[in-house]
Amino acid sequence: MNVNRILPLMLLLVLFASCSRKYKVEGVSSVTSLDGKMLYLKTLRDGQWIAIDSAEVVHGLFSTSGPSDSVMMVTLYMNDEAIMPLVLENGKIEVSISNSQLTAKGTPLNNALYEFIEKRNSLELKIEELEKKEARMVLDGAALDDHEQLTQEGEALVKEMNDYIKEFISTNYENVLGPSVFMMMCSTLPYPIMTPQIEDIIRTAPQTFKSSPLVREFLDKAKENMKLIEEHRRMEESGKINN
Repeated sequence: MNVNRILPLMLLLVLFASCSRKYKVEGVSSVTSLDGKMLYLKTLRDGQWIAIDSAEVVHGLFSTSGPSDSVMMVTLYMNDEAIMPLVLENGKIEVSISNSQLTAKGTPLNNALYEFIEKRNSLELKIEELEKKEARMVLDGAALDDHEQLTQEGEALVKEMNDYIKEFISTNYENVLGPSVFMMMCSTLPYPIMTPQIEDIIRTAPQTFKSSPLVREFLDKAKENMKLIEEHRRMEESGKINN
């Protein structure tokens, strides 16, 4: 067997496989204000949003492509305005932007991400409608039993949404979706803190998830804040006892 002939062939195969892995973003927009504007794919590095690719919207269409050596979570921006998250991975990513909906499909992780976003938005809408219904009932002077029934329905919906978020994150612990959706969830908090839902997610998370830079930074700050809150609580209780 001639090793000198085999090695160049193997290197060529590796190079060919590497070059063949590409992402292609093909977008369509019905938002007229985007026409003629530049869109940017940005990723978060060391606390800064770095542009890694761009495309101009021409007559409602835009496209861009590049090598996909590794899967990367990015955000589609217009100038400094974030529009939507995307996963840059091997394959064609079809993006649709309208005033009522944002979607990305065509590759496995983008399909999973936007299926998750659609269901989460649906549950949030049901919760909002229930809250509006309860507010109307208060104004109409509805019976207490009716309020209790709505409260139970609301608690069931919140539990369903929290369980769904946890299931999605845990299913994607080992890829970019788990940490990214976890951070989306945490971004709704006023400041980093360990809530029961977050503790539940972290309890079963593998080290690879907890070691993700953004997750690790959040957890460190959340634990520091919890210590400050606990210290403040002890000082308050001590002051009450002394008084």
